[in-house]
Amino acid sequence: MDTLFGKTLDELTTLAVELGLPKFTGKQLAEWLYKKDVTSIDEMTNLSKKSRELLASKYEVGLISPTRVQESVDGTKKYLFPTIQDKFIETAMIPDADRKTVCVSSQVGCKMGCLFCMTAKQGFQGQLSSGEIINQIRSLPERHEITNIVYMGMGEPFDNLEQVLKSLEILTSDWGFAMSPRRITVSTVGIIPGMLTFLDRSEAHLAVSLHTPFDEERRKLMPVQIAYPLKDVIREIKSWDFGRQRRVSFEYIVFKGMNDTPQHVKELARLLDGIKCRINLIRFHPIPGTPLEGTDEQTLRQFKDLLNDKGILTTIRASRGQDIYAACGLLSTKELLGEKL
Repeated sequence: MDTLFGKTLDELTTLAVELGLPKFTGKQLAEWLYKKDVTSIDEMTNLSKKSRELLASKYEVGLISPTRVQESVDGTKKYLFPTIQDKFIETAMIPDADRKTVCVSSQVGCKMGCLFCMTAKQGFQGQLSSGEIINQIRSLPERHEITNIVYMGMGEPFDNLEQVLKSLEILTSDWGFAMSPRRITVSTVGIIPGMLTFLDRSEAHLAVSLHTPFDEERRKLMPVQIAYPLKDVIREIKSWDFGRQRRVSFEYIVFKGMNDTPQHVKELARLLDGIKCRINLIRFHPIPGTPLEGTDEQTLRQFKDLLNDKGILTTIRASRGQDIYAACGLLSTKELLGEKL
């Protein structure tokens, strides 16, 4: 049975008309789905009983509850959601003072094959629908406390571009969740066509997984470098007018003896010259089957200071949830393999 949750206002209006219902039923459905906490069509009480019965014969709301949750000593929670393909995705809720950020997944597994990513070891298993993406927000117990959303969970958002854009439309439209796009960030490994479409059709922030400024090193870490070289990604970003409030940032996992040297600082400064941006340095959470190690704290802080001295705003992202399978994709991989947690 098809689901209503995850459809845009235009789609809801179209299906209402196709069922012989008044056109304004589409707006009523959007209000029930995205502004009120209904879980069934029968709760939509401003629709006639006949209309509700007709809708229920062809559709269901389509909400999915998490099947497992792990809570860290630092308050971070990682939720495990089943998908319609009988696979698993994970969603993180990260509290920080007066902020509560939700990290959502956009795919089941991933095609990108990044050396440092546990999700990549699952391979690609399927696309998430827009409903499955925003369900990760709607079905959390903390849904009314969420202040920020990041598309940095499992999968590459721009490899599932249309569903991601649809989910962003629902999250930010007045008829949807009416959330400011300035509180949403979408991360990419650098798929240029998808990135440009996203920049054109959404006002959310952009984050790019960088991890090294050198081509050969990046090819070893991220196979996408072959199809979309970093220099081309940077050229497109430099040509884009981000305006005064929209932000671009670069994610940089720091690996011991690989990408944490003064030479990397110098090349980063050259590469990013002219871009108003931030670099987020990330500690590496070890995963099985990779030779990579995280850099030590002293080197990490020196690296940050050197980048700031070059005029690049650089921060170290706080490590959260290390006691609950912090590495993205680890919890869902264990569930997929039937391993006990």
